[in-house]
This record gives sequence, C-alpha cells and structure tokens, in this order.
Amino acid sequence: MTAARPALDPELHELLADMPLMSQLSPEVLAQIRPFSSMPVEPLLEGRAIDRREVTVPSPDGTPIPLSVFSPAHTDRTTGAPCVYWMHGGGMVMGDRFSQIDIPLEWLDEFGAVVVSVDYRLAPEATGTALVDDCHQGLLWIADHAAELGIDPARIVVAGASAGGGLAAGVTLLARDLGTPAIAAQMLICPMLDHRDITTSSRQYSNEPGVWSREMNEFGWRCVLGDLTDDEVPAYVSPALADDLSGLPTTYIDTGSAEVFRDEDTDYATRIWAAGGQAELHVWAGGFHGFDALYPQAHISATARRTRTDWLARVLPQGSGA
Repeated sequence: MTAARPALDPELHELLADMPLMSQLSPEVLAQIRPFSSMPVEPLLEGRAIDRREVTVPSPDGTPIPLSVFSPAHTDRTTGAPCVYWMHGGGMVMGDRFSQIDIPLEWLDEFGAVVVSVDYRLAPEATGTALVDDCHQGLLWIADHAAELGIDPARIVVAGASAGGGLAAGVTLLARDLGTPAIAAQMLICPMLDHRDITTSSRQYSNEPGVWSREMNEFGWRCVLGDLTDDEVPAYVSPALADDLSGLPTTYIDTGSAEVFRDEDTDYATRIWAAGGQAELHVWAGGFHGFDALYPQAHISATARRTRTDWLARVLPQGSGA
C-alpha cells in the first residue's frame, strides 16, 4: 500500500501531466534513455558573451576526465572571479557535463562567475569511488589553474543537482579530510545522499511512476556500489554515512516536499547544524524531484532558482574581481 503523500504544487501538477513517467529502471531501459539524458549546450550559449574551453584532466587511474570551462567574454583575467564547479544529475547512471548547465550559467550572468562542469564517469561502467574521485580531480585542477582561469581560489563554490548534489557533498567531505583544495561554499540541489533508502519520503515515493522513484533510486545505487556490502560503502560515495559533518563550508540544501530525497536532505542540513556548521535549507512545498530544472518557467521554480542566486550573493566572500 502506497503511503499518503504531500500534494504537488498545482502548476507543477498540470505541467507534469504531459511528461512520460516511469517507476523502474533496468539496464535495458537505461540504454534506451541515456542518449536523451542531456541537451546540447550550444543553444544556451547563443546570444551570451561566453568563452568556452574544453580540457581533459587525468583521473587517479589515468582515465581522461573532460571538463568544460565557461567564462564571461571580454573580462579582465587578472582579477579574481568566483568559480562554480558543477556536477550534473542523472542518478549516477546518465547525463553529461551539459546536463542542467543552465542553472550555473545563470550565476555566470549574475556574478561573472567562471563555470567549470565535469564529465565524471557513470555507473555501472564505473563503480565505487571512481565517480567522486573524478570530480575531486577536476576540483584540484581548478585550484591549480586558478590564475590561468582568472578565478579567486578563495571563491570556489562546489555545486550539483540530484546525483551531482551527492557528488558535490562527497567532494566537499573529501576536500575537508585531505585539507585541499579550499571550498568557499557548497550548493546541494535535491542531492542524492543516502544509498540506504530507509526514509519516510523514500517509502512515500515508491511503487508508482514518477520523475524519480524509490525503485529507480535503488537501481542507481546498485549500479554505483557494485559488489560493496553496506559496511563497505564509503561516506564519500554515500555522504549521509559520514559520522562527522563538522568543518564543512557554508552549505545550501534544497529539496521538494514531494520527492524521494526530502528526508535525507533535511537530515543532512540538521546534522550540519548539530556539528556547529552553517546550512540554509529550503523545502519547496509541492515540489517533485528536479522540478526547477524540468520546468524553470513555473512560479515555484523561478522562486527556487532566484533564492539560490540570492544566497550565493550573500555568502560569496568579496574578492578582487567583485
């Protein structure tokens, strides 16, 4: 029996009626939908004064990791701009570095930020810590090339949505524990943080088609974890497992009231506060998973996106390029 659920925002409910929904993922279905899990970036760049550069950096095992660097055109590279390091969503199993890239490109427009997006390897082809290690290598590259990129190394924001939000959280934990590189803030948008699927919200969004169901989530995590048993899963992969959430940079977390990740996301914010850290949490009433990425024109989506931008304006330390 399906648990009672919070109602969807009325406008979102109407928009979602035209979207084909699933309740399950399988290797066969994944192979069919992967080619459609990202949109081309070129239309987003048209009419914008943006310089684009493609680079690759080696992963710890030597695999090349593509990075896309988007910078405001005609800017003085000798001044330190903020940098947003973006990790895309897609359940750890699909998407690429251009998925949801419209979100951080808004911060390029607003703050003159340099946006770097990483094409981490996907599960099930890559498993365990490979995905988060790829993302961390990209962060190290940014820090090492700050002067070349024209960024202020004290104003690097790690950000991501869904699976990318979980990877952003894992990268931030890893950077804290290794002592490098410095991260000014982390923005976790409806992040995928807990492989255990034991929350009330996980049970609420089970057994029925949706944008992202408990069963789809379980499939994604099985692909990432491979043969790992529960007691072998690293906190860098499933950040909700971290015993210690102290010493993290200021954090923004948002989620919808009507989605699988609601409770693991709110718990993560609560535990940051309990450890003496600073976190801002928004639970958007009636929001389903990824609502603002799928339907940015909806009123609740515009509000959510503007609220993130306002937060970044408050928390980014002022640099020489501000």
